[in-house]
Amino acid sequence: MNAERVAEDLIADAAAAPVDGWGFGWLAGRATEERPPWGYARLVADRMARVDAALDVDTGGGEVLAEVPRPPRLLTATEAWPPNVEVARRTLRRVGATVVAVAPDGPLPFRDSSFDLVVSRHPVRTDWTQTARVLRPGGTFLSQQIGAGTMRELSEAILGPLPAPTQRHPEHAVAAAEAAGLRVVDLRHATLRAEFSDIGAVVWFLRKVIWTVPGFTVDRYREQLRDLHRQITDEGPFVAHAQRFLIEATRP
Repeated sequence: MNAERVAEDLIADAAAAPVDGWGFGWLAGRATEERPPWGYARLVADRMARVDAALDVDTGGGEVLAEVPRPPRLLTATEAWPPNVEVARRTLRRVGATVVAVAPDGPLPFRDSSFDLVVSRHPVRTDWTQTARVLRPGGTFLSQQIGAGTMRELSEAILGPLPAPTQRHPEHAVAAAEAAGLRVVDLRHATLRAEFSDIGAVVWFLRKVIWTVPGFTVDRYREQLRDLHRQITDEGPFVAHAQRFLIEATRP
């Protein structure tokens, strides 16, 4: 089978594969990404075991929350992407969580001072004012966030050279948290190596992590995908770097 046909078959398979939820099992054996050293899921589980009421914002398919071994008495999650809402409801039944569908960029539909703990893994956008509002005095916000320039090498492989990133810098998050009346008690950053072993893995990732190449479609970027397939075939896995930061803040 010639290289062009191999590329088209890999692309077609990835374009047809489901991308609902927030799990990355489809990439097993085809792509890898280092994990942050702080162990976000472990930190969440530890905090959850010590509170009465908790909220997970932008839960995705509920994958992280479902692994909490000792959930609090009141456990709630929000999700704004409709395909993920039902996935999250099924996933989170076992921990007794209520999943609330919300509008993108809308206010959190909860009363003031409702939660001891608010967590969020890779939120699309953190509304710091709303987060501070729903936290009880003494409550904690814990979040693993996507940092500035994450997967820049992959974005530029498709889009060409890009300007320096102006958003998602950790220091901006600290300033926004403090402006909302929160006190930042922990901030950590990590650069994580990612490898893509075939062009199908690239296509599936770009369909799922939509901010890497905004407006991505296979038809729109087919030539760039073919070029990247040839690069992977000739040189080995494509390497990019994910940026992550952990931020923890409390409401005084």
